[in-house]
Amino acid sequence: MIIREEIEKSELENLSPYASMSVYSKGRAYPQEECDIRTVYQRDRDRIIHSKAFRRLKDKTQVFLAPQGDHYRTRLTHTLEVSQTARTIAKALRLNEDLVEAIALGHDLGHTPFGHAGERALNQICPSGFAHYKQSVRVVELLEKNGKGLNLTWEVRDGILNHRTAGSPHTLEGQIVRFCDKISYIHHDMDDAQRAGIISEESLPEDLVNLLGHSIRERMNTMIHDIVRNSINQPQIIMSDTIARAMSDMRAYMFEHVYKSPVAKHEEKKAITMITQLYQFYYDNPEAMSIEYQDLIYKAQQPKERVVCDYISGMTDQYSIAQFEKHFIPSAWDKL
Repeated sequence: MIIREEIEKSELENLSPYASMSVYSKGRAYPQEECDIRTVYQRDRDRIIHSKAFRRLKDKTQVFLAPQGDHYRTRLTHTLEVSQTARTIAKALRLNEDLVEAIALGHDLGHTPFGHAGERALNQICPSGFAHYKQSVRVVELLEKNGKGLNLTWEVRDGILNHRTAGSPHTLEGQIVRFCDKISYIHHDMDDAQRAGIISEESLPEDLVNLLGHSIRERMNTMIHDIVRNSINQPQIIMSDTIARAMSDMRAYMFEHVYKSPVAKHEEKKAITMITQLYQFYYDNPEAMSIEYQDLIYKAQQPKERVVCDYISGMTDQYSIAQFEKHFIPSAWDKL
């Protein structure tokens, strides 16, 4: 018996009946020969990790634009923290860890440079709009591998598309990632904000601290345990009403005191201006983009405005700054 079949058999015997079994996957957009060692979800995880878009996450902003310090989160560390938390819950509920991991690792592949500031800029200027969760799916379906995409399973693509708060994942594994994305960014952004001196542990609402815990570790532990307790042997992933409301209130606190804070966002207007000007430049000068993006326009007949978004959203923070300087900042003659 080949190893993959042994793993698939073990899933059927040991996972919850509500788990997404690898052998029952709805499959890929186009069929491929099965691996003799890895299940379909393990292959998806590996394809995401080895993608260029995944590597670029290490140089993309999470919340703080151009933070001065070695310990602030990036889009990559956020992704890894989501994956770790989601796998913990999946293991406790006997759900498919490989599917959870693949969704978590791929959920932010389409994020822009400079976090949600870059996303807002592209959404405002592009006629058809821009949303990072849709872009993440576009990355894995089209942009990776020079227009071939990663050909991931339906379940992974569904989880990536629906990871946002308003999403409705069709698998329990996708529902776990949706919760863990929120749990992770609330707490690691809180940690970064405390490091930056924007908020302190003492400034948090007393009622929420008394309910959820008196440290970031305790509050994460409370939320994770609440999900596990309320979701065991259930056909959906749920929180208790009390903890769900508290998490929503903590998220609202973060928006008011951190995400909208002038300390955290003092460079945001500059980032939006830069992304907006880059969009207009590449729209007017598509030949300035990399050849694979030009091919998307002229060979694959993709809309130019969408390809310009593809190009800019794929940039890291530093690369976008370098491109802005190249196209808009005069150079000394000895550098020409």
